[in-house]
Amino acid sequence: MRRATQALGRLKQGAMNKTEAAYAADLRLAEIAGDIAWVRFEGLKLRLADNTFYTPDFAVMRADGQMECHEVKGFWTDDARVKIKVAAEMYPFVFKAVRALSKKAGGGWAVEMFE
Repeated sequence: MRRATQALGRLKQGAMNKTEAAYAADLRLAEIAGDIAWVRFEGLKLRLADNTFYTPDFAVMRADGQMECHEVKGFWTDDARVKIKVAAEMYPFVFKAVRALSKKAGGGWAVEMFE
């Protein structure tokens, strides 16, 4: 019998988990405020190599036209960290990863930039 390699409770492509939904709400507020012109969940699929792709959680266009790729993480797998680093070297977008901070830590988001 073959076992699935994905974690239990993993959502289908196109469905947000709770952390992604919370971040999407913050992006929506930034969009209403005029800081963001456009945002799409899983809106880009970037080719890194033959049969290797990276789909950032959010594709974001800032009000000034700068394109960004935002990755929402609870924890990193080695594969995910390598993909975002490779994508940052190949594409002219700003790549950032965000992690939710606990209420005890003040809430909000910790941001890691990739260049």
